[in-house]
Amino acid sequence: MKVVVPDDYQGAVATLSCFARVAEHDVAIYRDTVKDVDVLAERFRDAEALVLIRERTRVTRDLLERLPALRLIAQTGRGIAHLDLGACTERGVAVCTGDGSPVAPAELTWGLILAAARQIPREATAVRTGGWQTTLGSDLSGKTLGIYGYGSIGAIVAGYGRAFGMVVLVASREGSLDRAAKDGFEAADRADLFREADILSLHLKLNDETRGIVTAADLAAMKPSALLVNTARSGLIAPGALAEALRRGRPGLAAVDVFDEEPVPPGDPLPKLENVVCTPHLGYVTRESYELYFGQAFDQVIAFAAGTPTGVVNREVFDIC
Repeated sequence: MKVVVPDDYQGAVATLSCFARVAEHDVAIYRDTVKDVDVLAERFRDAEALVLIRERTRVTRDLLERLPALRLIAQTGRGIAHLDLGACTERGVAVCTGDGSPVAPAELTWGLILAAARQIPREATAVRTGGWQTTLGSDLSGKTLGIYGYGSIGAIVAGYGRAFGMVVLVASREGSLDRAAKDGFEAADRADLFREADILSLHLKLNDETRGIVTAADLAAMKPSALLVNTARSGLIAPGALAEALRRGRPGLAAVDVFDEEPVPPGDPLPKLENVVCTPHLGYVTRESYELYFGQAFDQVIAFAAGTPTGVVNREVFDIC
């Protein structure tokens, strides 16, 4: 099959052990991000399969209508909000998804918490430029960690908080709160979570129900000394609310790994604020995660080519075909 992999920022895909599995196929890899549909249509014109890295490239009906050879989209991870699934099905394009590991994003979340609490990026820059100590950090032990969304990632982050001697509060759906209680964590309502947390970490899935669920009023209720951490999705926070809240000083700090537009355009205000630690959506970007994600996706390409597709979320596509 002719396979195209877009958005390989680091040139990592061909270095993975699992890449050998698709050696018999014709694989083209692009390292830059393209949003122009005309350019994407040209790049994908002969593709029979797309292997997409998370949600980096949107596949719209307009684009699909210009890809007559396309038969398969192998999506790394479960998220498919960037795909027009209905149009894929109508055009006979099978969409496959895979599983991911919560370990990498949970570890990145904790890395951001430590980096922000101890002002590590600013102090490292000071040393690099010939300076020395300029800030006072904050201890984590004894502080309150708020977990908003107790899924697989939130549960691991809560466990890290316990290991650091923190008081852990959880706000989530009822079923998730039951799991949190079994794990020994205290439930809190939304208002108390935002008001009491010294560090508040978002771990909700982004959907129609949760989009913009964190409002300007929620942020204004946080302590001036509090840290908001978002390694989930930017859309969980009302547009523009976080930057304005940080300018006003509630919360006093933020650490974010996700943005409204990625890669971040020059006009995004968050990376320019002194009280924000920003990383370029690194949550799942580890070699171990890539081996898992791409191993699944490449196996799906192989299975599809052999006539035994796996992981297909729109199985009705085969009735249409």
